[in-house]
Amino acid sequence: MGEQIIPLIMCGGAGTRLWPASREVRPKQFLPLFGPRSTFQDTLLRVSDATLFERPIVITNTAYRFMVLEQLAELGLEADVLLEPMRRDSGPAIAAGAAFAQIRDDGAIVLALAADHVVGDTGAFVAACRQGLVAADAGRIVTFGVKPERAATEYGYICPGEVVSGEVRGVAKFVEKPDPSTAAEYIKAGYLWNSGNFMFRGSVLLDEYRKVDAESVQAVTDSVTKAGRDLGFVTLDASAFGSAKAISIDYAVMEKTSRAAVIPVSCGWSDVGSWHAVWELLDKDQLGNAAQGAAVFEDSRNCNVSTDKALVALEGVDDLVVVATQDAVLVSRQKDANGLKRLVAKLKTIAPEVTEDHIKVHRPWGSYQSVDNGERHQVKRIVVKPGSRLSLQKHHHRSEHWIVVRGAARVTVDQLVKIVHENESIYIPIGAVHRLENPGKILLELIEVQTGSYLGEDDIIRIEDDYQRS
Repeated sequence: MGEQIIPLIMCGGAGTRLWPASREVRPKQFLPLFGPRSTFQDTLLRVSDATLFERPIVITNTAYRFMVLEQLAELGLEADVLLEPMRRDSGPAIAAGAAFAQIRDDGAIVLALAADHVVGDTGAFVAACRQGLVAADAGRIVTFGVKPERAATEYGYICPGEVVSGEVRGVAKFVEKPDPSTAAEYIKAGYLWNSGNFMFRGSVLLDEYRKVDAESVQAVTDSVTKAGRDLGFVTLDASAFGSAKAISIDYAVMEKTSRAAVIPVSCGWSDVGSWHAVWELLDKDQLGNAAQGAAVFEDSRNCNVSTDKALVALEGVDDLVVVATQDAVLVSRQKDANGLKRLVAKLKTIAPEVTEDHIKVHRPWGSYQSVDNGERHQVKRIVVKPGSRLSLQKHHHRSEHWIVVRGAARVTVDQLVKIVHENESIYIPIGAVHRLENPGKILLELIEVQTGSYLGEDDIIRIEDDYQRS
């Protein structure tokens, strides 16, 4: 059978379980947690063998669309990028991907993958995909059941049933996250972890979903057929998609269908659902300590440190997580992931900005970072990618000074267009129509000094914008 698989990468979620590194505007799937690449990029590479996998579909949201393009470009890969107008959980997201895959290929076999999972053994994973393809082609909805390495309480479990084909089994039942003693019983009985990754023929998934909630499936398929195109993205129709019921694919389809099957796989899988899960995947010293960034350990065991800049020194402590970013520090017990969830919920009411955005803010043209601010001034470090430019804009309440520290800037100020080189500066008066662009081949870096009575980001009146932001 020469059939190929269309990967559907789901990366629209905003998990808080890895706060303060993961935040609403730049969540964990886009972070380089285990090396130079993000888990989203590793997921794309895992399904890049053109003999088995077709061009992927990525489903995300408007806020993440440029991060998705940037990380695809870093790998030299292309994808069809679908934008959800609002979050409706994994059920409608996967249904939309299935409906779009059918437009590309009416008989499409789809592999739905979460973008924030880690797979240590790609060969074993791809072998499982080949096995699952036979069952999916025969009309089964195949889930990947991970062979348990311990009595985990953070995953749902699958009880395998009768043999379907090769290693693929039917599903006798799905069970929720267990307590420790129940988890131990499940492992003895041969249960598998439910990884939340699936393979199916697009038409089969939609047919099974219709049996449970025909209105939502109609809404989602309408959102695909009425979708627009914007800067190369496929924008799902908002009114149609918004009328679909928010529900996970497990509740919507998998726990109700008679077509569920499971392929057992042992591939070093993790859903990276906590800092403890990150620690498990990192290299450690002889006392079990892991460090990303500058860290020193004295008489400490089984600790996990992640730091952007500040040196973190631990003495006489065990089983701690310390995560230091430039605007927030987390100190937590290793194993209490639920405690972190409660903490972030509290932070959302007390200091919501530290759960939503980083000090370094990513934009499609590059990034900016606040270095210092006071009542009437703010200093930022701005980085512009080669060939990119900011919007043509003006401000009502502030003037700006730009000092170039690397590269060369082409600056527009009203009628003036000027190249500003390293160690040169230019002044932007209040109300002046201005634009900054990088005409060169290297990153443009500059220091911006703002002064005025109001310095908020909402004092930007965009006149022209390459990225069609209002």
